[in-house]
Amino acid sequence: MQVTLPARLYGSPDAWSRERAAVFGRAWLFIGHEAEAPGVGDWIATDVAGHRLMAVRGKDGALRAFHNVCRHRAGPLVQGEAGHCEGELVCAYHGWRYALDGRLRAATGFGTVEGFDPREFGLLELRLEVWRGLVFVNLDAEAPPLGEHVAALDALLVERGLETPAPALRRSHDLACDWKVYAENYLEGYHIGSVHPVLAGELGSADYRVRVDGDLVVQEAVGVNDGPQAGVWGWLWPNLGINVYRDGAMIERMTPVGPGRTRLDYLFLNDGGADALGETLQASDRLTAEDAGICEAVQANLSAGAYDTGVLSARHEAAVAWFQSRLAEVHP
Repeated sequence: MQVTLPARLYGSPDAWSRERAAVFGRAWLFIGHEAEAPGVGDWIATDVAGHRLMAVRGKDGALRAFHNVCRHRAGPLVQGEAGHCEGELVCAYHGWRYALDGRLRAATGFGTVEGFDPREFGLLELRLEVWRGLVFVNLDAEAPPLGEHVAALDALLVERGLETPAPALRRSHDLACDWKVYAENYLEGYHIGSVHPVLAGELGSADYRVRVDGDLVVQEAVGVNDGPQAGVWGWLWPNLGINVYRDGAMIERMTPVGPGRTRLDYLFLNDGGADALGETLQASDRLTAEDAGICEAVQANLSAGAYDTGVLSARHEAAVAWFQSRLAEVHP
């Protein structure tokens, strides 16, 4: 019998600080699709667990990732999710200018200061790798390569003959719950009958299976339409859902924004663009609203003080047990 993580870890500033460093500071973090920054000077940016991240297309055509922070007094280089700069990155605070490869080009108006060497004040660069068009960055110089992290998912997509289409639409939803509450909800189908009546009807008597393979959790509803329902539902440690279908895909990042607060960042992929998404958006909005409602209610109960720990079902919650066991290594 596996006991759950204690309630105090959900919404705790101390837990948030530990996870920010030990989980998100060492993992491959999804930031966008390379097609969202196709030309020189195009950039994409996001924040994950307080890490402000960006990638920009250089004059040599390469994407490079940096912390979105000026080396002078921590001003932002870009603001928003995506955009374009004309040949250089300019800090919004005091106007320091950086080349697209991160070199400090001009400390605008700074004046002469003894000991100041511009070569020592370039942008803080991050590891960046691209898999199937999806851009990931890592703050840990010693982390294994992205290829190892996504190997199980890549093999599954190859086996099923599935591709990742072009980006079509972004959407975000704010949730009043800890990121772990939402991730754990995502990792099991135990709640479908109670929380998702339409989906439960679509699945019918299908055999819903969840399995863990390395850093990947795979969920399948076997017996619907002569195979796994709607392609592949994958979840990559620590916070990324990658759902690939025959006619499109949806990337779902469970983004921690603070203790007890989460932002869901959706990137819908479809070669036909946003107009081709059809009922996908309606279904997504319905499922998100249902999940948000139950996750926020769970968070309220975790914070109320009556509940400390529970127990996990070996039949239905093996992936939740795996997730919580990994997080237990982070918390004393």
